[in-house]
Amino acid sequence: LSDCKYNEIYLKYNEFDLVCYDTGQSKNVETIFLLNGGPGLPCNYLRDPHLQLVNKGYRVVTYDQLGCGKSSKPKDKSLWNIQRYVEEVEFVRNKLDLGEIILLGHSWGGWLGIEYAIKYQNNIKKLILENTCGDMPHLIGELNRLRNSLGSETVKMMMKHEAEDTLDHEEYQAAITILNYRHVCRLNIWPKSINDSLDDWNMNVYGTMQGPNEFLYTGNLKNWNRIEEMKDINVPSLITVGMHDELTPSCAMRMNDSLPNAKLKVFQNSSHMPFYEEPKSYFKILEDFLSN
Repeated sequence: LSDCKYNEIYLKYNEFDLVCYDTGQSKNVETIFLLNGGPGLPCNYLRDPHLQLVNKGYRVVTYDQLGCGKSSKPKDKSLWNIQRYVEEVEFVRNKLDLGEIILLGHSWGGWLGIEYAIKYQNNIKKLILENTCGDMPHLIGELNRLRNSLGSETVKMMMKHEAEDTLDHEEYQAAITILNYRHVCRLNIWPKSINDSLDDWNMNVYGTMQGPNEFLYTGNLKNWNRIEEMKDINVPSLITVGMHDELTPSCAMRMNDSLPNAKLKVFQNSSHMPFYEEPKSYFKILEDFLSN
């Protein structure tokens, strides 16, 4: 990890508090604005590896989205919708006076980044969509394909527990654990920053918007699809995906085919977190895109 220091900045968003992390570089340098995955997941896991970009001359800014981390955690489920989060991103950009940003969204942060770019494209200099998708129904089909690789009897068991709402059963959780180690992070030992985020995951937000786990989508995003609207996003865009990613290369291809000014990179030995699984290759691709 970089030895770079960052500042914690507290903002009042309506009646709620948001905690932002800003490396405090000069306003004359380019700002990379990170949108982490989840939803409901603190930003630690995405923030920490990307702090090294400060050593390349960039300002790095991120924040704990409403409902997670050090930010306020209200109980009102009506708050957990993607359009409200778009306005939250714009609020932070304005309050920190960031100007035109390089927007980097990972996983759920990519969905949020796409939605933000559809409405606020003029505020974005470059768009980076990492391990994400633009078409949720297509993704759900891909997730079912990944589940099927566990074998018919295991899939039958999973469907039984899902139908009976017994997802906490140890055999169901064992199947999810296998899928996580295949398609979320393939490292034998997960880095501390990942575990720090996972330990503070707000499952109320996650369940409302996505579902009970990474391989079962039941929340209010399950029908989300912006492939057609993405054809109007003209900023230079980078799409990254792991060969073994839960949000599969097929999902990345659909985005690449839609965005008019995009390039796609597949990391052959990664799943959902190339910045941990293949950091040398990942940061070379990212820095090349940023500098051109």
